[in-house]
Amino acid sequence: MAERPWAVALLAALSLLAPSASAGTGASVTLPFELPELGGAAIRGVTIGPIESALHPGRGYGSPAFERGLDEAVRLGATWISLTPFGRAADLQTTGVDKTFELPFAQNQRAVARAVKQAHARGLRVLLVPHLWVEDGGWRAEIDPPTDEGWRRFATGYRSFVLAWAKVAKDSHVDMLAVGVELRSWLTTTRAPSFYPILRDIRAAYPGPLTYAANWDDADQTVIWSELDVIGINAFYPLTDKTNATDSELASGGRDVAKKVEDLASMWQKPVMFNEFGYTARTDPALRPWEWPEHLNGVKVDAPAQAAAYRGLLSGMLSAPSLVGAFVWRLYADPDDLSQEAEWGFSPRGREAELALRDAYWQSWASDTRELGRGGVYRDAARVPGVY
Repeated sequence: MAERPWAVALLAALSLLAPSASAGTGASVTLPFELPELGGAAIRGVTIGPIESALHPGRGYGSPAFERGLDEAVRLGATWISLTPFGRAADLQTTGVDKTFELPFAQNQRAVARAVKQAHARGLRVLLVPHLWVEDGGWRAEIDPPTDEGWRRFATGYRSFVLAWAKVAKDSHVDMLAVGVELRSWLTTTRAPSFYPILRDIRAAYPGPLTYAANWDDADQTVIWSELDVIGINAFYPLTDKTNATDSELASGGRDVAKKVEDLASMWQKPVMFNEFGYTARTDPALRPWEWPEHLNGVKVDAPAQAAAYRGLLSGMLSAPSLVGAFVWRLYADPDDLSQEAEWGFSPRGREAELALRDAYWQSWASDTRELGRGGVYRDAARVPGVY
């Protein structure tokens, strides 16, 4: 990403203003990182998206269909899952957040709590990631209320939203909580200090480790990392700048991504995690991977290209000692429901990309600090003693 001088200066200034990192992992960590919450093994994660619509009863979080999805994740080699409940923002000038998304909020809370219990019963740990959905189709990273008072109201609404999910995380013994997703207009700007009181409230409400999902191209401009335990990135990195890239060129792109991870971890003395990563099943998916499926027309399905992009990124990921885990984007709460995205969407299920992912998840990662067990990654379903 091109350097933005104003943002670099802001980053330095706000880093000095930030409260101390004593509540988080701490600034004295030595690379490579080891978080006791991980039990000695890198996170092999799968994002399982919600199906909250009342038009699909019995298919969402906490349902028997969801349990089938969990079983598939275990067979894939996953050790963690990510759950992504949504709230609503009306548009990019919104001054409020609606906790309800398709189903009543209390119903979604109960469904997520059941889902966490079902995951834990299978030895899977859980990352809870509250998202914002912008109703008019805008990108949450560009939310920008038009006045200071509008921003104050938005911050108040967001605080209520994220604290409601923090309570669910505490009560359900969620293993890690994300405090937000792609809040670029807030957390890379002079408005970022207004987020620190919200972080303190989240710490008071939820005793487990915290992360935040920055977009891949603004993670180095995000200024709240000192107060979090894990740097989180939605890692839709391009691996090439040309069409028909070869496997070696994609692998070179993966190594470039790994270097960015190591540089960011070294700068903040924090481990890094990919809260989301993945590529669509279309031609040249690693060229502009952030292009979301529903925004494209006339797309040709190309499963081998998806798998090649996976292999390119994964080759770098596995060799990065500061990358403590990643969550593939994504499967759905009902693995047999094919209505959630187009055929050329992000899901690797039943494609070559699934094989690439399985191979990677059953290999040793540079950030593993315990040896692999026979047949795959070391698994320990029990909580680490003394750790939430």
